[in-house]
Amino acid sequence: MASTSKKTTPSPPCCDSTTPAPPPIRRDATSSSSLVPQDWTVPSADRRPVVDSLPEPSKTASAVIPVMLRAQTSHPLDPLSAAEISVAVATVRAAGATPELRDSMRFIEVVLFEPDKHVVALADAYFFPPFQPSLLPRSKGGPIIPTKLPPRRARLVVYNKRSNETSLWIVELSEVHAATRGGHHRGKVISSQVVPDVQPPMDAVEYAECEAVVKDFPPFREAMKKRGIEDMDLLMVDAWCVGYHSDADAPSRRLAKPLIFCRTESDCPMENGYARPVEGIHVLVDMQNMRVIEFEDRKLVPLPPADPLRNYTPGETRGGVDRSDVKPLQIIQPEGPSFRVNGHYVEWQKWNFRIGFTPREGLVIHSVAYVDGSRGRRPLAHRLSFVEMVVPYGDPNEPHYRKNAFDAGEDGLGKNAHSLKKGCDCLGFIKYFDAHFTNFTGGIETIENCVCLHEEDHGILWKHQDWRTGLAEVRRSRRLTDGKIEAEVKLTGILSLGALQPGETRKYGTTIAPGLYAPVHQHFFVARMDMAVDCRPGEAFNQVVEVNVEVEKPGEKNVHNNAFYAKETLLRSELEAMRACNPQTARHWIVRNTRTVNRTGQLTGYKLVPGSNCLPLAGSEAKFLRRAAFLNHNLWVTPYTHGEMFPGGEFPNQNPRVDEGLATWVKQNRPLEETDIVLWYVFGITHVPRLEDWPVMPVERLGFMLMPHGFFNCSPAVDVPPSTCELDAKDNDVKDNGVTPKPLQNGVLAKL
Repeated sequence: MASTSKKTTPSPPCCDSTTPAPPPIRRDATSSSSLVPQDWTVPSADRRPVVDSLPEPSKTASAVIPVMLRAQTSHPLDPLSAAEISVAVATVRAAGATPELRDSMRFIEVVLFEPDKHVVALADAYFFPPFQPSLLPRSKGGPIIPTKLPPRRARLVVYNKRSNETSLWIVELSEVHAATRGGHHRGKVISSQVVPDVQPPMDAVEYAECEAVVKDFPPFREAMKKRGIEDMDLLMVDAWCVGYHSDADAPSRRLAKPLIFCRTESDCPMENGYARPVEGIHVLVDMQNMRVIEFEDRKLVPLPPADPLRNYTPGETRGGVDRSDVKPLQIIQPEGPSFRVNGHYVEWQKWNFRIGFTPREGLVIHSVAYVDGSRGRRPLAHRLSFVEMVVPYGDPNEPHYRKNAFDAGEDGLGKNAHSLKKGCDCLGFIKYFDAHFTNFTGGIETIENCVCLHEEDHGILWKHQDWRTGLAEVRRSRRLTDGKIEAEVKLTGILSLGALQPGETRKYGTTIAPGLYAPVHQHFFVARMDMAVDCRPGEAFNQVVEVNVEVEKPGEKNVHNNAFYAKETLLRSELEAMRACNPQTARHWIVRNTRTVNRTGQLTGYKLVPGSNCLPLAGSEAKFLRRAAFLNHNLWVTPYTHGEMFPGGEFPNQNPRVDEGLATWVKQNRPLEETDIVLWYVFGITHVPRLEDWPVMPVERLGFMLMPHGFFNCSPAVDVPPSTCELDAKDNDVKDNGVTPKPLQNGVLAKL
């Protein structure tokens, strides 16, 4: 877990955003009811599926405990509800052979076991929006419409605290009550297996227990006294996964190496305690038995003096004054938003998709499609998400060389989300989605307002002015109206600092304040995109083409020495598709449908347009690259295979195996010429800290785009209506020295 490194705010496609919390250790997230806006939804009664018959309600259902029949109320891709999570946990716990076994169960993750794609197609055809029977092939006797969908299933990662074993469980949720208190549930264990030689992600409960154990360890308290620290409440002990550097880090033990920080005031919870790192101490904690197993006070590094600029809270609470010249800025939509929401199904202008959420990935976008006039609903992608985030540090000194956090695989991007606030995190008319997941002991955690959906004005969409007539046409852009899907990550948060000896400087970082420096580091993100460009259910007609711009050689074809052209190369197999960005050739990649053409006869496609990017600066023998070989290329392409979800394998924590995950899968060199394509795009940034990044870093953006390339016959934004012109709204004119600007005449406008 990147406890004190900058927390990031991935804003995946479709302008939804989940915002990881700034604090390193997650606490229960709550939200004030006054912050909850009006909920803009489409009543589910607006449309009804066509089915032969409906399942009978449970005869044992109580009038006060509604029964959710799986075929009717929960789409196969909906995230698990709180009730479903409770049923899954209770089912697994009840399967324990002894009370000791049941008591030792710790629940790392309980998520939807996503069904096969044909089940999703069946649901979308007959049971849920978009209600399109044409999604499925027709038989001679007409479509065969089933009476119900298969029961939903949950997938659980369970850690046995007694035996130090990790197991995977699949539970069928045949019937789930909205209230499960008292053990009322119906679930069935479909499978269970112990996964050897792994450690699952850490949990917030373990972080808190680790801090308490370290603070109570007598040699640690004695070491603190040497540094002038008597009050243990001043200390912040952040458990970090040990990674894997040698056999001592093998997963036979569940280990953590904490980083230690010290506040100046114990009664000030808003103080930035990360401004005073405590260094020179080696602590190793056995997280299974929760005890300190190694301790050494190696070097007495003086505590940095309290930096008067360390805090970032409002005004007087940080000893400063907030600026007073910022006027209110309001986003007003008098007729409401342009999107409609039915459960987790979203319709936004011509787009439609489903919202998902997992504790590991955070926001997931399912079944992305575009309604294109007479061509109907055209699929683009099955599933979009961020599946890993790695933050390697560039300082070879203790403890910084061990800072190689896998924020998704060792901790969880979704678990570190928090409740979003209207007017701060999101503006305008907002639809919020809650997130449910299990805590370490199997209880239910709910983050209210975890995902927000809203429209954003994005400047000018397109504009043209005819110089002869002086007439201009201009359209405003809202996210998602021009066919592009943008993935944007916002990096912000508190720097992970180190302490300096008096007069010391280090070339591996930036001095931020007396006795404080911020090591150089990199942030890498992995987007997994299960594509379906113009592919109906069951079709696998996609391929990937790399495009590079080449300069024509001087000669007969280039007599003016100005010629260049785009050259395409088909990526035929997995090993050919291990690629790096190249801005010098404007390199990009196009996912094309091999069976569908546009009006010019060219194959339809969507192109992946890289933003700014980088590759790891660490040497090839760096220990963290054993677990993160996927960082060595910006693009990987694989055929869809069930279970290939995470680029470093499912359990990167203390993973001793080299190149597990993506780097091993592609060695099969499977063909890619016409298949169900999965893109893995790795993008990152090298951060050399600035003084202006302290005490909290202003947002820095990076990301990429999926952009139509021959997918449409013309600009899909040409039918966007003009916005209401405000030229006559004199009350809104800004006056300079009391003088209202005079409007220009058309002739002058034409010349301009």
